[in-house]
Amino acid sequence: MIYLIIGLIALTALLTLGNTFVNANPAKLARGLRLFAGGFLMVVALIFALTGRFLFAIPLFGLGLSVLGMSGLPWLSSGYKPQKTSGQRSRVRTAMVEMELDHDTGAMTGTVLAGTFQGRELDELTEPDLEAFWQETAQDGQSQKLVEAYLDRRLPGWREHFQADGAEREGSPASSGPMTDEEAYQILGLSPDAGDAEIRAAHRRLMMRVHPDQGGSGFLAAKINEAKDTLLRRH
Repeated sequence: MIYLIIGLIALTALLTLGNTFVNANPAKLARGLRLFAGGFLMVVALIFALTGRFLFAIPLFGLGLSVLGMSGLPWLSSGYKPQKTSGQRSRVRTAMVEMELDHDTGAMTGTVLAGTFQGRELDELTEPDLEAFWQETAQDGQSQKLVEAYLDRRLPGWREHFQADGAEREGSPASSGPMTDEEAYQILGLSPDAGDAEIRAAHRRLMMRVHPDQGGSGFLAAKINEAKDTLLRRH
């Protein structure tokens, strides 16, 4: 019986809307459809509530509020939606360099961990210094890929001017072993108590910053993907 009532309400509303559809102003029509959809959901929720079906009534009521643009009970309608926290930073560390990526601006900074410029910030190095350090990192493939990602952002066109020390390397840098949970959380800029939704949200946000199709780094994109896979396998 309850479904028959809901069907009659929906049919009546649709017929009413159909009579005014042709001559309606598009903006007014869109607003009217939103009001109808929200009102219909709330009426259905009320019917379910009156018949004791609160399991259906509560989410439908919240969804109706959301459609109507009311946010008083957002948790009823769409569940948990991870929010971006300003100031988040991702950290990637290799044998020779540690790099940080700001989630908000996409700015990349780094610290030299080994070599002639140990302890120096990459932002402090001159172009000749950067070229010298880049050549030093040839001994560690992952470090060199990370420095190249930094150079792509700071010195567009650097590849035309820097000269490789020896033959150009082929293929991907050797892996330093399975990524740990700690490394994965640092790369995604998350705390150890982050849930699956936060992990996926951080992954999507970072990939928009570093994906090769957006002019980013293939090495960093691979690290971010590995971090996401590492953490999701453990949840």
